[in-house]
Amino acid sequence: MSDTGKPAQKPTAQERLTDSAYALGWAALRHLPEPAARRLFERIADSAWRKRGKRVLQLEANLRRVRPEAGEAAIRELSRAGMRSYLRYWMESFRLQTLTREQLAEGVQVKGTEQLNAELASGRGVVIALPHMGNWDLAGAWVAACEGHNFTTVAERLKPESLFDRFVAYRESLGMEVLALTGSSVSVIGTLARRLRAGKLVCLVGDRDLSESGIPVDFFGERTRMPAGPAALALRTGAALMPVTLWYDGPVMRGVIHPEVLPPEEGDQREKTLAMTQAMADVWADGVREHPEDWHMLQKFWVADLTPRAEPGVAK
Repeated sequence: MSDTGKPAQKPTAQERLTDSAYALGWAALRHLPEPAARRLFERIADSAWRKRGKRVLQLEANLRRVRPEAGEAAIRELSRAGMRSYLRYWMESFRLQTLTREQLAEGVQVKGTEQLNAELASGRGVVIALPHMGNWDLAGAWVAACEGHNFTTVAERLKPESLFDRFVAYRESLGMEVLALTGSSVSVIGTLARRLRAGKLVCLVGDRDLSESGIPVDFFGERTRMPAGPAALALRTGAALMPVTLWYDGPVMRGVIHPEVLPPEEGDQREKTLAMTQAMADVWADGVREHPEDWHMLQKFWVADLTPRAEPGVAK
């Protein structure tokens, strides 16, 4: 039975194969020396880059928005670095459970922790909002192990169900409480709000929401949509909203916890949510501009790349 009380659907052959592949990856890479694992995943990244599949082409289309002055040769090299960064994320994620607290402390260097620790120590909840940069799972493991803050996050439900359960168990072993975005009888927003009102930490990846409920924002001079959740939760609960940027610097992942995004003094709830989400987008744009190879956006991101449709609140 699923957690909604409905019988779980039997996985397809492809879904069983996917689950087995992830299980094999976790098992094998935990025992492979780190340099060998890194070389293996760089070869996988380079192979995918040379094949110029749909995701690589989309990555390059996104990078042209970030670096409009770059020529095609520069974009190709940037996309190659981007694929290596993206596969590094997966290699590190498969191996996270093997890392000691000391290794996490050496491998992750984050500025701005003082404000995070001060807010949580005062009993005030904090919403950390991240883009798809660097390795957010590694950052989560670090904040739990090295800063002592367990936290709640949200994950998209994967198929098959056994693969989603594997991801949840894996992340919970690192100190995360994971809520399924869909398909659960648990109220995600209600649970997050309760955690924040109790002075806890909530971490959300928040740079892509192309649904009709997404907040329209400007990103590199073009319109996209981002989730309302981080800003709306902060407004609803009085929690601090702090955007984060992550990037790789050789063997180390670096990050910055940026100053709190404050709500405007005037405006209704939606207007304040929109303003705060735009402020986060501006912070993230600066981070992506500085480290575009570590922004793992291999999907369509800007509204202009989608099938034309009316945006919420925007007249035709």
